[in-house]
Amino acid sequence: MSRTEQTFEDLKSYFRSHSKIREQRAHMSKVHSVCWNADGRHLASGSFDKTVAVYSLERDRFVKGSIYRGHTASVDQLCWHRSNPDQFATASGDKTVRIWDIRAGKCVSVTNTKGENINIAWSPDGKTIAVGNKEDLITFIDTRTNKIRVEEPFSFEVNEISWNNTNDLFFLTNGLGCMHVLNYPSLEHQMTLKAHPANCICIEFGPTGKYFATGSADAQVSLWDANELACLRMISRLEWPVRTISFSHDERLIASASEDLIIDIAFTETGERVTDIHVDASTFTVAWHPKQYLLAYACDEKDSDRRRDAGNVKIYGFPE
Repeated sequence: MSRTEQTFEDLKSYFRSHSKIREQRAHMSKVHSVCWNADGRHLASGSFDKTVAVYSLERDRFVKGSIYRGHTASVDQLCWHRSNPDQFATASGDKTVRIWDIRAGKCVSVTNTKGENINIAWSPDGKTIAVGNKEDLITFIDTRTNKIRVEEPFSFEVNEISWNNTNDLFFLTNGLGCMHVLNYPSLEHQMTLKAHPANCICIEFGPTGKYFATGSADAQVSLWDANELACLRMISRLEWPVRTISFSHDERLIASASEDLIIDIAFTETGERVTDIHVDASTFTVAWHPKQYLLAYACDEKDSDRRRDAGNVKIYGFPE
């Protein structure tokens, strides 16, 4: 058996014995975003109910923590500082970007923006936050001064944004199935990569910097070499548009989810399925833990029982 096959079989075996799910409810309505902090001790979730909940991971326990209030509209996406485990930022429909500090237990800065914000990214060097709004305007905020440094409008639908791990390229996915690659910090257009035949929805860079991936309305995940900017393979097991993707801490696994009633977990090197998580409703946010094989996710509300299912956050991967 080759090393790749052995690794694949080892991972399949691991998840056969680590498939327990822990669950917490901290929100009154749909969860839009989940994200782990840098050291993996805390998980944050942002919700349509205008709040952020921060949970603690204590050994094999998933503990409800603090609720952060201040936004006056839905919290659509959040992200943590790449190296400071105490700070996270939120993008909201109330036309603000907020930075929060969990040690202080409060919001430490508010930046007013021009539109309803729907996506957010924190640069690897920690100096800049980029936020996109519904009018396809990307605003770059200097986190040292909390002032807007530049606003960059785009003439196409911008779905998600991300820096590469070396902080010198900035990526946007668009409604035409492409990725636009900009030099950073100049923001000069470098190239356009055709990734999918349909709307390119989400983008994620792996923690080690070897890979990045995109998810599309064509129900496929495309896996890319981050250095060569070349597509390596496609993962095509889902049937609905891929809304969210996440790499494990070692980039051996990639999780993808959609309106399908499964979350697909694939072996990055080959695209083969390692396991899947059966869910009861559409899944629009997933996030691997930065150090362990623990996957956080949140599902949409069930039509049959919206109140009971609203606001639940789950973690998969605990030992049976």
